Amino acid sequence: MTEQKVAIVTAAGKGMGAAIASELAAAGYTLALMSPSGAAAALAERLNGLGLTGSVTEPADLRRLVEQTLARYGRIDAVVNHTGHPPKGPLLEIPDEDWHRGLDLVMLNVVRMARLVTPRMQAQGGGAIVNISTYAVFEPEDTFPVSASLRAALAGF
Repeated sequence: MTEQKVAIVTAAGKGMGAAIASELAAAGYTLALMSPSGAAAALAERLNGLGLTGSVTEPADLRRLVEQTLARYGRIDAVVNHTGHPPKGPLLEIPDEDWHRGLDLVMLNVVRMARLVTPRMQAQGGGAIVNISTYAVFEPEDTFPVSASLRAALAGF
């Protein structure tokens, strides 16, 4: 088990997720990264961390990420829940299936991750969960109704 701080970052393969992972590594965190493309695994290798290929919409992938992080490092001090974009389009034309996919991507993955890591964080005396959202929570755009609505729910979680 390590005494170093350990952080999980989802959707860490590129863009903001990769930048978050790099900043945490520079701040001294040991990392466990996941992305659907496999790019997080490559980044984790460069940053001397754990990298997995998987999706935040798959409960089994989230469970595997947490279990492997605990098996390797023995603790989880921080989680950054970051995702891609949910379906978009004109509000009245978005089918229910897209709303459900958006719910899984934006909100339910955060709830699932909290269920997995919170008991461990409590047992070790604390931790932090950061949920990445969007300005559209406060200034909705008609182009992104699924994102704005569900990320507003995320802000209340």
